[in-house]
Amino acid sequence: MVKRIAVINDISGFGKCSLSVALPILSAMGIECNPVPTAILSNQTGFDDFYSVDFTEHLTPYIDVWKKQNAQFDAILTGFLGSEKQVDIILDFIDLFGKNSLVFVDPVMADDGVLYDTYDEKLCEKVKALTKKANIITPNLTELCILCGEDYNEVIKNLEDVGGLASSLLSETTKTVIVTGVKTESAITNIIVEKDGLTVVRTPLLYGNYSGTGDIFSSVVCGGIANGKSVTDAVTLATEFITKSIKSTPTELAYEPDGVNFQKHLEMLINA
Repeated sequence: MVKRIAVINDISGFGKCSLSVALPILSAMGIECNPVPTAILSNQTGFDDFYSVDFTEHLTPYIDVWKKQNAQFDAILTGFLGSEKQVDIILDFIDLFGKNSLVFVDPVMADDGVLYDTYDEKLCEKVKALTKKANIITPNLTELCILCGEDYNEVIKNLEDVGGLASSLLSETTKTVIVTGVKTESAITNIIVEKDGLTVVRTPLLYGNYSGTGDIFSSVVCGGIANGKSVTDAVTLATEFITKSIKSTPTELAYEPDGVNFQKHLEMLINA
């Protein structure tokens, strides 16, 4: 049987991110990607103009059909959620379908010490509740600080504290915390924290700030683990895949919303 992953995220017509990257990446990994769209966009919001349709009112009837079909998933992967109501629906989705599934939550809320425009304290509290349902969570450093109630500006002064903060989020449910994209002068570091210890996966720091790489990372890591890889091997595969994709992307697009040229390297993921 082909493995199935329910991926809960928005989808953009242009801009390689969210479901637009999860679908080809998981397919290349031999996994059926079952999308749950939270919004449909003409292009991602980093462009000067975009058209967006909020899918919230359609989520419950959409999911109810899957319930009638007795749908089952090897994993559930959540990404950007736009409202408290959406989080409530997804909490119910996990209760319904997640009993025998790996639950993988990317708590998309903020970056570089700043909340995204659509987020406030109430929505962050909802996302915190969502992470407690997860077996694996992948916060960036800003999101880790939000989840732990710590000051980002203080934490970045002493990155040695990151492992301890991540370990405080471990529980009977949450077995793994992967702190993503921690930047130093020469490298980007991903810190894997589990009950039996801490593992660091580093990749050279490359020029630019490319859109969509977080979604690529979570898709590859979730797919790799679903296919039987260790967390460390899945994170290593994701970082190598993203590095090659960035190197294939013209530097003039480094700060543009188009995303990276990951399509050229999908063969890395076939039978990986």
